[in-house]
Amino acid sequence: MYLPAETFATVVASTPLVSIDLVVRDASGAILLGERLNRPAQGFWFVPGGRIYKGETLDAAFRRLSEAELGRAFERAEARLLGVYEHFYGDSVFGEGGDCPDTHYVVLGYLMELPAGAVLEPPTAQHGQYRWWRCDDLRAEPRVHDHTRAYLAAIDQGVDR
Repeated sequence: MYLPAETFATVVASTPLVSIDLVVRDASGAILLGERLNRPAQGFWFVPGGRIYKGETLDAAFRRLSEAELGRAFERAEARLLGVYEHFYGDSVFGEGGDCPDTHYVVLGYLMELPAGAVLEPPTAQHGQYRWWRCDDLRAEPRVHDHTRAYLAAIDQGVDR
């Protein structure tokens, strides 16, 4: 469900977008991040995810987004809700400053634990490259976005247990 650019710009300028972020952890504890190609958060390492469409159930959105972002559809029941987050950006897909709107997301962050040997083939439409990050490395890298770091705080606090 894509909106015409002019309509979507009005939506971004006027309302929060609701989205799902996928914090994917492998059997070794590493987290999958992609290097963002598009605004907002362009150039940062970020967890996969995307917005929920109007009329789309959370379960359907989760399946669609996991397939689009990870190359494989997962069920929401296979994940654990880390929490609800607010992400504010000074830019948007339409640019930065001037007549370009800023972006506000209300995000449902989900943790997905992959079993040993699980294979993902994420596409590169939103992220130019993907990498599995050890948590200590992720915390130390300045190009890992703060919003991604917030998910680690929830994991560290045992929200996912």
